Amino acid sequence: MKAVYVLYNPLSGNGKGEEDAKLLDIVFPYQVSYYDITKITNYAAFLGGLEKDGILILVGGDGTLNRFANDTEGINIQQEIFYFPVGTGNDFARELGRETYSEPFPIARYLKNLPTVSVNGKSYRFLNGVGFGIDGYCCQEGDRLREIPGKKINYTAIAVKGLLSNFAPRKAKVTVDGREYTYKKVWIAPTMYGRFYGGGMIPAPGQNRDNPDKTLSLMVFHGAGRLRTLCAFPGIFKGKHVKHKKMVDVHRGHEIKVEFGRSTPLQIDGETIPNVTCYIARSALCGNAKNEYNQILACNPC
Repeated sequence: MKAVYVLYNPLSGNGKGEEDAKLLDIVFPYQVSYYDITKITNYAAFLGGLEKDGILILVGGDGTLNRFANDTEGINIQQEIFYFPVGTGNDFARELGRETYSEPFPIARYLKNLPTVSVNGKSYRFLNGVGFGIDGYCCQEGDRLREIPGKKINYTAIAVKGLLSNFAPRKAKVTVDGREYTYKKVWIAPTMYGRFYGGGMIPAPGQNRDNPDKTLSLMVFHGAGRLRTLCAFPGIFKGKHVKHKKMVDVHRGHEIKVEFGRSTPLQIDGETIPNVTCYIARSALCGNAKNEYNQILACNPC
């Protein structure tokens, strides 16, 4: 009988991470070992102390997966890896047709060859997408509200308030595999590896993480005032916003650089980074993949 090691995030699911993790006692009728993922400081040592034929079960949301993917980068994990989605967004699970509290499912293959994003001199791997603009603002505001005891967080309400008054659009320069584009009044400019982020939004409906060429998709929502943007924005939850051709552009490539005219919060799989003016997202093939002209992609720093 294989050993089962449950790695849970106590902060996920609005602070119910540990409670949700213990639900696995029902699924596995034998001894399960529980570990708080926020207290693991050395994954190489931690994983090395576990039975190699054991099963790891990650319990949390998209931020938990992101943290694990980054903290274990470069480590050859011997154990099987499963995921039990209990977060508030669960966009990774949603893309795979799984619901919150779905039975744990294998995810090891999805943690390989992930894209990276360079922000403020640091590099991070990501599973779903990188948000820049009002989505980053929403995550930052949600983090602030989460510190207020008993305060419920409604990201849709935060977004509407931001569109109406609190968030100002930016000027932006976008570079996709060497091609430059300039925009005015950019409200949002996420780069996607998966299809979903932000609790069900579909910014780039044609994006597929299983693309053999590993391209990423950048969606730029731009050019309109507050009222027109507010009217068109809800379409992003079904991917229908892209029909607004004068307001929405989608670019695909292996290296995507976005520069804003002034600092803006950015989010990576739901984790917030404040005061960002530039990010560069790179596919797993960036640096050795060839583009349509069979030229090597040049990955330049921000």
